[in-house]
Amino acid sequence: MGGILTVLHVFVCVILVMIVLLQTGKGAEMGAAFGGGYSQTIFGSAGPVSFLNKLTTVIAVFFMLSSLILAFLASQPPTKTVVDEVPRQQAPVSPGQGGR
Repeated sequence: MGGILTVLHVFVCVILVMIVLLQTGKGAEMGAAFGGGYSQTIFGSAGPVSFLNKLTTVIAVFFMLSSLILAFLASQPPTKTVVDEVPRQQAPVSPGQGGR
């Protein structure tokens, strides 16, 4: 389960970075004065701003939840290890090596 969650977390991170990079900065409103109107877009007259804001919020919530779950899983001790499966063996003791 941890491996699947890690892959999902990395995927969410990449998507979050892409969505943040797609958003326009605060100074981009000036571009509308020079012919860059948002009224003819697929997102409606408000433009992609509100859609991208909502999508960023949803992806950020998934990112935070997966981060918390991964942190919780990492803090738990392992239930079974390879060392537990190997029987203990004692080192051979040779009788002539102890007194020199």
